[in-house]
Formats: sequence, C-alpha cells, structure tokens
Amino acid sequence: QVQLVESGGGLVQPGGSLRLSCVASGSRFSFSDMRWYRQAPGKQRELVATITSGGRTTYADSVKGRFTISRDNAKNTMYLQMNSLKPDDTAVYYCSGTIVLLTTRTDYWGQGTQVTVSS
Repeated sequence: QVQLVESGGGLVQPGGSLRLSCVASGSRFSFSDMRWYRQAPGKQRELVATITSGGRTTYADSVKGRFTISRDNAKNTMYLQMNSLKPDDTAVYYCSGTIVLLTTRTDYWGQGTQVTVSS
C-alpha cells in the first residue's frame, strides 16, 4: 500500500524557518509530479509548490522566494524548506504524489502536518 508521511511541522516565530519532509513508501513505481498543499482554517486547500520527476519546480505567488521544494528520489523523500515564515503561512501542510501507469493516473496524499507561525 502506497503511503506518504509528512513530518517537520511545528510552532515557529514570524521570520523563522522550518523544513517539511514527505517520505513515500509501498510503491514499486516512481512518482511523477509531487506537490505540497496547505489548508488554513476556514479556507480552501491551496497548491503551494510542485516538483516534477525531472526536478522542475513551480510555486504559488504567495511563497515565491521564501519556500523551496526539492526531492531525493533515492530516498523517496520530498522536502519543503520554508524561510521568512509569516502568520499567513499557518496551515496544515499536505504532500501529494502522482503515479502514472500507462493511461492511469493515481494521486496519493499524506495525513498532513501542522505549521503554526506565531509570536
């Protein structure tokens, strides 16, 4: 069974940094795109960053220049380095990955990790 497990969330002061990790297990196949999403209370889930299997990255405007997504395919792990954190970054952060087999595309999700930015 494919699983994605996030870690690294916590409480941090404004201006601080956190690094989230997402470890994938249980798949014989590699993920194509992998993504970080976040959902703040009372808001819709928001796509934060995407990384392709080849390492190409895209970011939401709200995090450009502050967040960096990366992946280590040998370790089946994806990261989100978050710097210059703001209270508006407070949310549950979810990782997601896609496996494509022939014409079938399946998305997998982690359980989420809480990030709270507050003084």
